[in-house]
Amino acid sequence: MFSGIVAGTGRIESITPLEDGVRLKVDTGALGLGDVAIGDSIANNGVCLTVVAMDGAKACFDVSRETLNCTAGLDVEGGEVNLEKALRVDDRLGGHIVTGHVDGVGEVLKFAPIGESHELVIRAPRSIAGYIARKGSITVDGVSLTVNTVESTDFSINLIPHTVEVTTFKHLKPGAQVNLEIDIIARYVERMTAWKQEEAQANKA
Repeated sequence: MFSGIVAGTGRIESITPLEDGVRLKVDTGALGLGDVAIGDSIANNGVCLTVVAMDGAKACFDVSRETLNCTAGLDVEGGEVNLEKALRVDDRLGGHIVTGHVDGVGEVLKFAPIGESHELVIRAPRSIAGYIARKGSITVDGVSLTVNTVESTDFSINLIPHTVEVTTFKHLKPGAQVNLEIDIIARYVERMTAWKQEEAQANKA
């Protein structure tokens, strides 16, 4: 479990093919792995990955082919990734509850400065667009953000300078792909609504 508050950025140093996926070696930079052990989870661009080996500030993660097929940014050697360690019970929840399970890949339509901030506009896959709400939370490449506007499958976010500076967002351009995770609360609302409808139908039978 994560909060979407990125603790630092790392760089994919190498990608080694496996039988069904790849092994990433990530230089975690200033993240600090002193409190991390083999088997712990670290989110890379919003994807929950398990540490399988460590060498100083470098951590290795095995990524399945299925994960690679439904995410973005984990298959580029030299690519920068947003990093966050898994939450501890006594940690502050500065963002929102993030599972590290990507729901879909979005396309950046616009990334442009507006005053001191930046406007980020993303087109979400239609399959998850209905879960994105104005003033609701969404995770973009592992970063917890608040949605400003929603129009059909497109939504916009206002990014403060600090967020741009300490994440990979500073490299975004129109056409870039980003990992999206919807708010877990939306999942439960949908399930509860569907269950009530199922119960109503069953009671009529």
